[in-house]
Amino acid sequence: MSATPPFTDEHEELRSSVRGFIERELSPDAQSWEAEEWFPDEVFAKLAGQGLLGLKYPAEYGGEGGDYLHEAVLVEELARIGSGGTAAGIGAHVNIATPPIWKFGSEEQKQRYLAPAIRGEKIGALGITEPDAGSDVASLRTTATRVDGGFLVNGSKTYITNGVRAHFIVTAVKTTAEGGHNGISFLIIDRGEGVSSSKLRKLGWNASDTATISFEDVFVGQENLLGPLHEGFKLIMANFQWERLAMALGAVGAMQLAYERTAQYARERTAFGRPIAKHQAIRHKLADLAASAHTARCVTYDALRRFCAGEQALREVTIAKLVTQRACFELMDECLQIHGGAGYMREYWVERAARDARLGPIGGGSDEIMREILGRLLDL
Repeated sequence: MSATPPFTDEHEELRSSVRGFIERELSPDAQSWEAEEWFPDEVFAKLAGQGLLGLKYPAEYGGEGGDYLHEAVLVEELARIGSGGTAAGIGAHVNIATPPIWKFGSEEQKQRYLAPAIRGEKIGALGITEPDAGSDVASLRTTATRVDGGFLVNGSKTYITNGVRAHFIVTAVKTTAEGGHNGISFLIIDRGEGVSSSKLRKLGWNASDTATISFEDVFVGQENLLGPLHEGFKLIMANFQWERLAMALGAVGAMQLAYERTAQYARERTAFGRPIAKHQAIRHKLADLAASAHTARCVTYDALRRFCAGEQALREVTIAKLVTQRACFELMDECLQIHGGAGYMREYWVERAARDARLGPIGGGSDEIMREILGRLLDL
């Protein structure tokens, strides 16, 4: 497999290794995990055994000492599990829950949370979204009141990936009565007394545990304050670009896989005496799908290259997130159509892929939010 910039031959060797591991260890169980609406915690241990939970983290915490490009390979290949929910659970751990600890945590917090997270011993979740505060982060209502030795937390978070299984939740809280972005802080909250989770059922991503988490008079020690007091909004914004790039990469991986599988199906499925791929109507659909997958990859890799080079790539990342998520859902819908009645059946991968893809235009910043950001960047 030849490398496509910004990836190198080293990254493609990693890709080959990751793909082989996923196809051997994870893909065979995808359908059963989706049916059970859960994947086992030992998946994290398996990934850790391959060094895949710490690709971008320093060796001193058990990581591989790589960078964002190494993790980009993993994120793209996770689509080959065949279970969006499993990929989401893994992604939430490595892409959104642990990065704030790595970037803003004290040495003690890194040893207590990041190191065991890289070993697959502790599973993390990020708690920002609330029942009344999704994209409008300034409207957070979960409070952390100062008490002797720390904080008392009350409130709730919702749509939290890994929200049932997580051992710790990196949680955005209000630490002042001020409105707006002022007075938001982050606490690392351990699961324990006063922390309860209620699992939510979803259209797709069924294997991931998505939950509403309630905090009732939860004591959190001062040592679990992540970053400076009242400056949590900076933490929220710091990881958005990578989270959105990761979603774009996940879509790119899913689109490529879906195209490959659908093209193969069209070569094998016959109608009116020849493979359906030989019929112009289907052949043109497949050509459009190949073009869409390639376009999504080009846009995403351009944003990835700029991001990894240290550029201010807000515009490119926003475009990549916006373009790929809707394109992925539309591609999956066309793949399902090409499969005909079989595509509507649960035992076919494409039925699951179509449902899983619908989350893309909503999560990590909805299409509407992406357009608003882009509009401002374009001085509109």
